[in-house]
Amino acid sequence: MRTHRLTDAVIHDEAQLRALIGTPSELVCRKVSDRLNALTRRFIELSPFVCVASCDTRGRCDVSPRGDPAGFVRMLDERTLLLPERPGNRIADTLVNLLDDPRIALLFLIPGVTESFRVNGRATLTHDAALLAPSALEGKPPKLGILVDIDEAYTQCSKAALRAGLWETSRFRAPSDVPTNGAIFRELLGADFDAATYDAARAERYERREGFY
Repeated sequence: MRTHRLTDAVIHDEAQLRALIGTPSELVCRKVSDRLNALTRRFIELSPFVCVASCDTRGRCDVSPRGDPAGFVRMLDERTLLLPERPGNRIADTLVNLLDDPRIALLFLIPGVTESFRVNGRATLTHDAALLAPSALEGKPPKLGILVDIDEAYTQCSKAALRAGLWETSRFRAPSDVPTNGAIFRELLGADFDAATYDAARAERYERREGFY
């Protein structure tokens, strides 16, 4: 049994877990579908942001954000999604993971809406130019995309977003409250790293939308 270095009070099996949290209602269990319908499609049509979870063959997990204008994840049919892959830092954690293990999980968020939408399925990477062409933005089609065959699709209740006050503007933080990427790099790499120059150059690239598409 796995223990933790900070405590012996750990959960070892589902029976222990259920004794603490109980079991889901029949209605909650019945909300899971293996396909989209006319109503659940709206979550994807209105979502400009999705979190993508994947893992490799060693079980190491990764969650990565994806964002574009609302509806950027295309619904090819009731059981198939196409997620365009835009330029990034080329570490490609998600893509490499999906080559190892096709299992994928998506969490769709809609600004101002406290409910979210979840999709679990199996992924295939594609570079089919004709299939990807409708996903072009600013005149640039993606070089590749992630096809998702849906196994499970269901809404996630609002409690987490409500507890977080996720869309309450009174809880929004100023960017200056958060360490910049440059500052974090300096912490990792040492005082010789020029954080201010790095941050300024990055901001200029983003202002020009360089590397967005």
